[in-house]
Amino acid sequence: MNKLFKFAIAVVTVCCALTAYAGSRWSEQKANEWYASLPWMSGCNYNPACAINQIEMWHPQTFNPAQIDKELQWAEELGFTTMRVFLSSVVWKNDPIGFKQRIHTFLTICQRHGIRPMLVFFDDCWNEESTYGLQPLPKPGVHNSGWVKDPSLSLRNEPESLYPVLKAYMQDVMRHFANDQRVLLWDLYNEPGNIPAALQPQSMALLKLAFEWAREVNVSQPITSGIWSQKLKEFNDFQVANSDVISFHCYKNAELTQACIDSLRPLNRPLICTEYMARKHSSTFQTIMPIFKKEKVMAINWGFVAGKTNTIFAWDEKMPDKIEPPLWFHDILRQDASPFDPEEVKTIKRLNAK
Repeated sequence: MNKLFKFAIAVVTVCCALTAYAGSRWSEQKANEWYASLPWMSGCNYNPACAINQIEMWHPQTFNPAQIDKELQWAEELGFTTMRVFLSSVVWKNDPIGFKQRIHTFLTICQRHGIRPMLVFFDDCWNEESTYGLQPLPKPGVHNSGWVKDPSLSLRNEPESLYPVLKAYMQDVMRHFANDQRVLLWDLYNEPGNIPAALQPQSMALLKLAFEWAREVNVSQPITSGIWSQKLKEFNDFQVANSDVISFHCYKNAELTQACIDSLRPLNRPLICTEYMARKHSSTFQTIMPIFKKEKVMAINWGFVAGKTNTIFAWDEKMPDKIEPPLWFHDILRQDASPFDPEEVKTIKRLNAK
């Protein structure tokens, strides 16, 4: 087995030695019964084409229900039944009541189109600082040029003032939707540790607190945080020891994707791939999505409608002189609903039985 995924086998041997929050993590039986009650599900990491980041999606002046409704209609037509959606502590801090109202509106739109989303709280990816209000314009040809970490790195230097705010944010939102079956599950922290190594202890501390805060609310939906790097063993061990269902990211080819699934099976919990599909890395709908369906792994690719996030461009290849690359990195549809690759859409519809 490729060494990239050997860490997951090692995880099995240490899970019992790690301390989960007593009496609160779902049992294997409960997690598997929950998953067995669902059909096989697929979907996308979703941000409307009109929003450069999670702040612009949820800000009162730029939240766009009509755009979301139009795009989720297209998702319904492809047979997608879930979406992974990033929330924003910045928006909540400035407008907590309105923020929850907009989440409610979003969930209503999702329900209209047969979609049950998972909601994400914290994130260690991309730009270090964020501001409330008007967001920057996209940088031409630059992948996720305006996406922001949540919380900002500068705030993490003062945990005594930051953590009470983050706890209030997470628990306010979770309590409000704790029994709302429109919410499929909660993803507490995206790619924790995806910051400079010297700052990773701050992420580890926040990851542990995020699970503690979530368990205090005791929502009806499962909670998770996805493993994403074999280099971060401490993070991986904690995430799989405390998640109700196991989620992971894999932008690898078919052979390595299968190896990843095989290495996680001994954990005996439902598996959800919360990020995949990077065409230049041989992670495509035609090669990967059939594996996930065969293995009954929930499949959530990165990107849906090409827009201000610029994720049609690769994260490691800037193209400031191009409107679009010859091979899209992520995303499926253009803003007129036409596909980048019609054959991909045929594959998606066939696997989703549309």
